[in-house]
Amino acid sequence: MMQKTDSNLSQATTKEAVTEQQVLIAGGGHVGLSFALLLAHHGIASTLLEKNRYPVISPTDDRTRSHYLDSRNTALSRRTVQIYQEIGLWDELQSHACRIDTVQISEQGSFGRAQLNKAEEKVESFGQVIENAWLGRKLLLAAQQEPLITLIDGANVIAVEQHVNSVTLSFNQDGEEQNEQQLQASVLVACDGRDSTVRQLLDIGTTTYDYGQSAIVGVVETDKPHLHTAIERFSPAGPLAVLPLTDPEGDGNDAHQEGYRRSVVWICPKGEETQYLEDDAHFLTTLQQGFEQRAGTFRAAGRRGAYPLTRVLADRQVVGRCVIMGNAAHTLHPVAGQGFNLCMRDAHVLAQMMNVQVLRGDDIGNTQLLQRYEKARKADQKRVIRFCDAVVHGFTHTNPAVKLARNVALVAFDKLPNIKPLVATYAMGLKS
Repeated sequence: MMQKTDSNLSQATTKEAVTEQQVLIAGGGHVGLSFALLLAHHGIASTLLEKNRYPVISPTDDRTRSHYLDSRNTALSRRTVQIYQEIGLWDELQSHACRIDTVQISEQGSFGRAQLNKAEEKVESFGQVIENAWLGRKLLLAAQQEPLITLIDGANVIAVEQHVNSVTLSFNQDGEEQNEQQLQASVLVACDGRDSTVRQLLDIGTTTYDYGQSAIVGVVETDKPHLHTAIERFSPAGPLAVLPLTDPEGDGNDAHQEGYRRSVVWICPKGEETQYLEDDAHFLTTLQQGFEQRAGTFRAAGRRGAYPLTRVLADRQVVGRCVIMGNAAHTLHPVAGQGFNLCMRDAHVLAQMMNVQVLRGDDIGNTQLLQRYEKARKADQKRVIRFCDAVVHGFTHTNPAVKLARNVALVAFDKLPNIKPLVATYAMGLKS
């Protein structure tokens, strides 16, 4: 599926852009599509290459959830919601998004517990949980309808060559080696995932850490309505979570509608995935033991997936006119749902910096600009990485003294003034 052009923007598109400079984006997942839409919001044209073939979807095919219990989901922070509001996309997204009003945190078999409530923190919500399929569908439709975005799917990147004033990307489609094509632009942004091809072609190394865990991800149904409550539960195996979801008939945000569908993330030691994937009864029983009655009775489970958990951090995020972004730059543990939201803050900042550069009449692929972006994002990235690792290691440590300390910390977090607002602000991505 090649839309609007093959290697260059059409004449009509160029006239609509505020600059003739173009951006190449490798990787057309949620981060890549979102970044392209952010650029278009500022009048900057981009060409986006995705190795997979996009599905054919119709703007009028606004289907409801055809598979009630089969869905992967993402927790969007308050800041991520604001970003989608800025580009006028949130109204399209929110029908399949369920807000989080309350967050409950506790440890299995221990006294420590804490709770965040939106009324106490004076916020509209702590974020929204959205179905990945719906998010991807709406992002793709928006990109297809945006004249400043050119989509090329089935594209396999095979080479990257940098020049003084541009970067050239070589690719073929559907693995046809004899059909090599090239694109040239002012800058290349790689959002092509944890095993990024572009990152490897640029000879950027990575620092990796294997957590020795897998995340079992799926959707369950409980007999107790979720009441827009997210439950974070820590067990000896790792952090667990159930998050509120919308139900098929509506957006789940009606005061008179009680939702019983929840997203679940269950962490288990690597090698133990099969028993949780293939045996619904065992999976539900294990969830019940882990969460007790906090979510009510787990009465149905849908199809589940298992994902090995490895932290992957790119040694560099900028090389010349190339930027590494998304999971290609930092793949994190899913605890607290920070990974995608961090990527969105990265994308938002880079798009804004490029916009300022355009308004000044300067080069959007200037290496010094891109290095300033990398430096500007370091503090937020390091904070999130440290937080995720501290939670994972702190709550899986079996030392009795450590266990006591973390439970005392949970109680202190719940009771001491001024701590909750600070933590909530960071968790919502409103201060980075």
